[in-house]
Amino acid sequence: MKANLPAMATRAALSDVAARFSRLGLTSFGGPVAHLGYFRREFVERAGWLDDAAFGEMVAICSVLPGPSSSQVGILLGALRAGPLGGLVAWFCFTAPSALLLAAFAILLRAQHAHGGASFPPALAGALAGLQGAASAVVLLAVTGMFGSLAKTALTRAIAALGFVLSLLSIVYAPQLQWAALLAGGAAGAAFPGLARPLPAQAPPLHVARAAGIAAVALLAAALVALPLFAHGGYAALFATFFRAGALVFGGGHVVLPFLQTLIGPGRIDVRDFFAGYGAAQAVPGPLFTVAAFLGASDATIASPPLGALVATLAIFAPSFLLLPAGIALWSVLRGWTRAPAILMGLNAAVVGLLAAVFVDPIGIALVHAPLAAVIALLALVALGRFALPVWLVVLGSAAAGGLVRVASSH
Repeated sequence: MKANLPAMATRAALSDVAARFSRLGLTSFGGPVAHLGYFRREFVERAGWLDDAAFGEMVAICSVLPGPSSSQVGILLGALRAGPLGGLVAWFCFTAPSALLLAAFAILLRAQHAHGGASFPPALAGALAGLQGAASAVVLLAVTGMFGSLAKTALTRAIAALGFVLSLLSIVYAPQLQWAALLAGGAAGAAFPGLARPLPAQAPPLHVARAAGIAAVALLAAALVALPLFAHGGYAALFATFFRAGALVFGGGHVVLPFLQTLIGPGRIDVRDFFAGYGAAQAVPGPLFTVAAFLGASDATIASPPLGALVATLAIFAPSFLLLPAGIALWSVLRGWTRAPAILMGLNAAVVGLLAAVFVDPIGIALVHAPLAAVIALLALVALGRFALPVWLVVLGSAAAGGLVRVASSH
């Protein structure tokens, strides 16, 4: 990827990228939407690396790619400032803090399983229920917030409803076909080109040669086909599983958990640990996709939890480094097409339906069987929606409340 900025690969530029993204990696609480707000304030308003129009389109490009959209925007911003190495530095500095924290949490849980058997002590069991409730509230607010911004018209609401139905069917019957809902949404939007807002006149200042984009797509496809063939258990199978998730999951961190649950299968990670990791991911800064570090360290088939965390984290983010050059190269070709804004409109609306389906299954179904988590979810929803408390504070408070309730009820 090339940037229209001078001296993009200098040491000063790389240091600038490392400093800014390290600070963001330690302070960016609140999930992908909040991350984009932090990025805009840091790189548009303060640093002046690009203007609002270029930033907005960069976000749009990443929003229609599989994988972690806020991390992908961060990679592009790093590449804009300091070339491809800058993109890698931006990703590492933004991702490392939360990945380390979540891996440590998983190791603590594994130690609990090893010394205490399958059952949790009351305090920990209650804390896990609290994390489950808080995570459920965060997902519901994400659904409603995105519905309000991306499904404002009758057409986009209809596309969102279509995405919901198709996504729910895929979750129940064919999890590997979750992309079908987005394909249908893009096609539905393309049928009504006159109802979409036009794109900015100038494209973002990033350019990828068409040949490089084609090579990236070919390499990604080859990896998706080849990795499962050579992965017969152990770390190779772990890498293949999380690579597939990073390459195929649309909708960001709120969607990756159920997708991974279907890929990993039963007996490797306890369902309570799944929700514990997802809840913990809300309480730490950085991208939600670092839940892979937690899951990799929690996998019962992996001998070394730290190595499992490293392999899973690298695997789930690796596809983004192939998807981004492919996406930029393709978008530079499609950008001039009159139906491009309409396709983008339909894709965004379908993502809303996909998130709503994920909230129903498995999150909503799990709450039905967990009364304490359901009550805490309602309280967390009020705290987040009515009083606008920080997500990390609500998550930690929910865990503490669940622990206290379970301890009190055990006496």
